[in-house]
Amino acid sequence: MPEGDTVFLTASRLRLALEGKTLTRSDFRVPRYATVDLRGQRIDSIGSYGKHLFIRTPEVSIHTHLKMEGEWRTYCTGERWTRPRVTARLVLGADDTEAVGFSLGTVEVLRRTDEHTATDHLGPDLLGANWDVTEALRRLTQHPAQPIGLALLDQRNLAGVGNIYRSEICFLRRVHPATPIAAVPDLLALVNEAHRVLTKAATEPPWRPLAYGRTRRPCQRCGTPLVVHLLGETAPADRITQRERGIYFCPRCQPPPA
Repeated sequence: MPEGDTVFLTASRLRLALEGKTLTRSDFRVPRYATVDLRGQRIDSIGSYGKHLFIRTPEVSIHTHLKMEGEWRTYCTGERWTRPRVTARLVLGADDTEAVGFSLGTVEVLRRTDEHTATDHLGPDLLGANWDVTEALRRLTQHPAQPIGLALLDQRNLAGVGNIYRSEICFLRRVHPATPIAAVPDLLALVNEAHRVLTKAATEPPWRPLAYGRTRRPCQRCGTPLVVHLLGETAPADRITQRERGIYFCPRCQPPPA
């Protein structure tokens, strides 16, 4: 599943393609919004919150979520699309540009005044201008027994971390992912690490993981082969699929909690 930095960078690309332009094409390929026509409306702004993306006109906010396989791509008008046309769920075009949302997990049209309803349940956005570390800590400490590896994935605590970055954050802080929140040695430092890692990934691509996807490869600190487990149980690496979201760590640098 794309993570917060991917959505942040997608919003940046869409801003370059569409922001300030008037729509000449509006094609919603989802039944609920099949009759919605935004032609003639100007794109005011485009932004992200965690893993959620918003394309705004004066009247509405188009809310999309990539889920597992979604992607936005931009093209010159008339250019051949590089993904199957049948997977397109939303097409927005201006005179010289088309933006196509393929395999989007969520597509909905909200009144501008109702946009907040899509994010009210989320914790602070790690890449947002109003990132609030105090609020993130407050939300995390409400569940002291929850393993930190699960808490980082819970978007109600802090928005933007997915499976890749939870592995990296725990690895960088030398914290075993099964460690209860209350037992994390320095929770503030871990939350600040999350903010630093995502900010670096969003502003200095390409970003390269130190732990994620490196099963059986040596830890870059101690040389111990890295492992991947499903949180709460042990499973062979070749039996863990991406959908099951195995977490990668060093068994020496990140010893299990007592």
